[in-house]
Amino acid sequence: MDNKTLIDNLSRRLDVSRDTVGILIEGLTQTIGECAAGLDSVSVPSFGTFEPKKRLERVALHPASGRRLLVPPKIVLTFKPSASLKQKIRK
Repeated sequence: MDNKTLIDNLSRRLDVSRDTVGILIEGLTQTIGECAAGLDSVSVPSFGTFEPKKRLERVALHPASGRRLLVPPKIVLTFKPSASLKQKIRK
C-alpha cells in the first residue's frame, strides 16, 4: 500500500479530510524520528513499539576489492509488533 492509498483509506474510515490525515501522518513520522534520534522508544497502543538501537562501529570487508573498511556507528530503528497486532495478522 502506498502513501496515497493509506491516506485515502484512513480518510474514509475516520470521515475526515485527506489533508487532515496527511498532516497527522506527517506529524507521527516526525515525532517518531525525533524520538529515535534521542534514543527514546515510541509505543503505539495495539500497534507496536518503535525502538532505536545504536550499532557500534565495526570493520567490514569490501566485497569487490577485499579491502578492510571501518563502518561508522549508526542508529537503526526497529519495530516490535504488539501481541494484539500479531493476533489480527494471524486471523
